[in-house]
Amino acid sequence: MKRGILKRRGRKTGIVLMALCVVLLTAIVFNVFKFYTQTRPVFGGPIYKGSKESSGIAFACNVDWGSEHLPDMLKILDAAGIRATFFVTGRWAENNEELLKLITDSGHTIGNHGYSHSDHSKLNYDQNLSEIQKTQSIIEQITGKTPKYFAPPSGAYNRDTDRAAKDLGCKMIMWSIDTIDWKRDGVDRIIERVDKKMHGGGIVLMHPTDQTLEALPTMINNIMDRGFEILPLEDIVKTIEN
Repeated sequence: MKRGILKRRGRKTGIVLMALCVVLLTAIVFNVFKFYTQTRPVFGGPIYKGSKESSGIAFACNVDWGSEHLPDMLKILDAAGIRATFFVTGRWAENNEELLKLITDSGHTIGNHGYSHSDHSKLNYDQNLSEIQKTQSIIEQITGKTPKYFAPPSGAYNRDTDRAAKDLGCKMIMWSIDTIDWKRDGVDRIIERVDKKMHGGGIVLMHPTDQTLEALPTMINNIMDRGFEILPLEDIVKTIEN
């Protein structure tokens, strides 16, 4: 008799424990799903390149210094019929309004590079939002256009950067072909780096340096000689969105 009672109690206890386990497991799964959906990279994560099937390559120039080289860079790009994307910091834009207008009037796209060239991987959500939003406002006031692309300085970002960019309507842009021109280790090295990494859908990262300015015509010729077109960044991004 006692054994029967104990068996029934044991079964009940087992059922209760199983039910508790199911509830606990459901709660864990729900919270993991909630965390993932709230913090996952947006737009498929940062965009490093377009489709490899594309015949196009885009130029992206990050600007926080080097203003003296920009007018001549614009002349070279204009002569070749190329439209690039210039990612500018808010502090640079504030101090170079006329030059920013010149870039826009020349038909190039203006992107957001944060306000103070901070390490965005070390910023929380509010700090990321502030850096990007402040720059959005400055660029809008000067050019009348709202940037739709954001390039974090040095390519440094975290989930909060990704969320902040998304909340402000920006897609995060990286690169797949790096000139590493900030090293200033020679014009030939800049050209060589682009030649070695050249591929369809590529995004070439550069900065306004004297060596980049000197290398630019050869870079353009080499890309075209390989059968690629130099297209606006928008066209490269579309190849992975469609």
